Amino acid sequence: MDKKRKFKPFDLQRDGRGIGKKEALAPSGLKRFFVTYGNNFTKIVYVNIFMVLGNFPLIFLIATLSGLTKNETLLPMSDLFQNLGFIFSGEANPSPFNMALYSIEGLQNLVRVNTPLTYVFYGISALTMFTFGLVNVGTAYILRNIAMGDPVFAWTDFWYAVRRNWKQALPFGIIDIAINGILIYNIFNMVVGGGGFFGSMLFWCNVVIFVLYFIMRYYIYIQMVTFKLSIVKILKNSMIFALIGMKRNILALLGIVVILVLEVMFLLVTALQPVAVAAPLAILFSTFAYMKVYAAYFKIKEIMIDPYKAEHPELYPESDEEFEVVMRDDVTDRQRLEEIKKQNNID
Repeated sequence: MDKKRKFKPFDLQRDGRGIGKKEALAPSGLKRFFVTYGNNFTKIVYVNIFMVLGNFPLIFLIATLSGLTKNETLLPMSDLFQNLGFIFSGEANPSPFNMALYSIEGLQNLVRVNTPLTYVFYGISALTMFTFGLVNVGTAYILRNIAMGDPVFAWTDFWYAVRRNWKQALPFGIIDIAINGILIYNIFNMVVGGGGFFGSMLFWCNVVIFVLYFIMRYYIYIQMVTFKLSIVKILKNSMIFALIGMKRNILALLGIVVILVLEVMFLLVTALQPVAVAAPLAILFSTFAYMKVYAAYFKIKEIMIDPYKAEHPELYPESDEEFEVVMRDDVTDRQRLEEIKKQNNID
């Protein structure tokens, strides 16, 4: 009689349920999405942990932006306060008009002042530039394998992808942060600052570019772990896929928006606030990432992988495991499993 498998919630190397033959052969629609998501829920939680811990410097940025490292003080809202105060201080009997003017110009405003700790936290948060691309490439590889129905070993697969793709992931992570930062900064300042017709045009141009780049990111890191392509070609392909895969892309975007709306609603309800706070730490980010990967991978497979295999059947014989492949993870399943076993001392 076989012994029952012990429940180990933090066993990152335990093989998941996978998907059955019918599910594996099913179209890449919503049903398959929910099946693979449910069967690999624990793996997706691990991916979220990798995202949070891998980008830990962002915690320092959030702490700084929340005002945790800043001192609060009151300052006059008007620049005339000091001058008027000096003038009126010499009057023995100030008039009611002067007193009213002085009180209006002397209104105080609560401001947060940076401290030395603030700049230390800003410096630590800058380390995200070196972790962002690596974390994205490692988690994209895991989520792609889940979508494909392949066996997943979260910890090993993560570092496997990082080792094989860090030369591209590291510099592109910096570029990725820069592009997102510039677009978000532009949109925020245009919303706060307002503007006329020209300002409105610039605002909507930035919004369109931001949405387009957001959708392009569905495809960038998947291509990085799947093909041997330059960053320029990856960006070019991602822009094409963002347009030709519009239906899948919009569905993924709507799914992300719906979950974000629910997250905000939970934050506004006192009884549900613990759930809203725990969600980003446990499942929120990896769920967004899986939606994007699921939307992107099957379109990449349809346009790039399947036609190449059809044109070069000699490179993909089922019985021969020693063949040249176009994909980035250029080892056979047997070799990959042997490497995993070796790293984990599995006989």
